[in-house]
Amino acid sequence: MSRKLKLIWDFRGPAAQKTAEHHVIHLKEFIAIEKTNLDITGSQDYNDMHSIAFMVVDEAEMIPVRDALKPHRGEVYVEPAES
Repeated sequence: MSRKLKLIWDFRGPAAQKTAEHHVIHLKEFIAIEKTNLDITGSQDYNDMHSIAFMVVDEAEMIPVRDALKPHRGEVYVEPAES
């Protein structure tokens, strides 16, 4: 089983939240066009001035996706615990 990696784009400033939410739209478009193995995307707010958009990819797909979309950073994706 290959690892899942979370590619992250950081947005800062007063419009960070809206920009991150809009970026997710483009990530979903990319997933539809490129037919990536996973379709996990989202945005997260850290505070009023810092939000992120993210996309989760299989480790095998990371290099071409990274080169095409140029995320700011990445980390190993951990599945959220079910409640």
